[in-house]
Amino acid sequence: MNTRTSPARKEVAAQPAEIVHEFGPFDGDGSVAGVSHDGRNVWAAVGTRLLAIDPASGETVRVLERPGDAGTAFDGTHLYQIAESRIDRIDPATGQVLHTIPAPGEGRDSGMAWAEGSLWVGEYRERRIHQIDPETGKILRSIESDRFVTGVTWVDDELWHGVWEGDESELRRIDPADGAVLERLRMPEGIGVSGLEADDDGLFWCGGGGGGRLRAVRRPARATA
Repeated sequence: MNTRTSPARKEVAAQPAEIVHEFGPFDGDGSVAGVSHDGRNVWAAVGTRLLAIDPASGETVRVLERPGDAGTAFDGTHLYQIAESRIDRIDPATGQVLHTIPAPGEGRDSGMAWAEGSLWVGEYRERRIHQIDPETGKILRSIESDRFVTGVTWVDDELWHGVWEGDESELRRIDPADGAVLERLRMPEGIGVSGLEADDDGLFWCGGGGGGRLRAVRRPARATA
């Protein structure tokens, strides 16, 4: 009997990540979990608070008293924050929770991003990224990864996620169709990535987990026509 196997994927060589800014630690519980960007400020979840941080100076310019222990996202109007086993939709002007849906990992969730009218949520140890309906929490589809998934972001139609296992951490661009790794940026040894978000100035913003740091990593340049 003949059996068919999928062709082995060629491993993509990792390039060193270029850290251009490092801020923190910040007032909170000593960790930076979720990270997002609203077009002006970087938002970071630090335990019981959401901080809006000036990306030029690293200064905290606003504080919302909202819990957050994993991913943060921004849809152009609202913030979304994972807190335990739920996702809160938050008015960034007031901090009021406007809507709540169940998180797909039921408390085992990691990063979160907004793209294509959906939330994209990492499930850390299950090595998955779920596309979910922001109104109901229904899982629309799931993408498998070959490593633990931390932060998640979409930028310029590219899906990136953080990887953090032991003392090794990377930013990875993957194929949203099948999860194949297309590009890897390796963080220096001992520096991890929790939350992840891209801005419009060619940077990734990376939470540093329990180290309480927020770091900006330069995004790879793309050739233009």
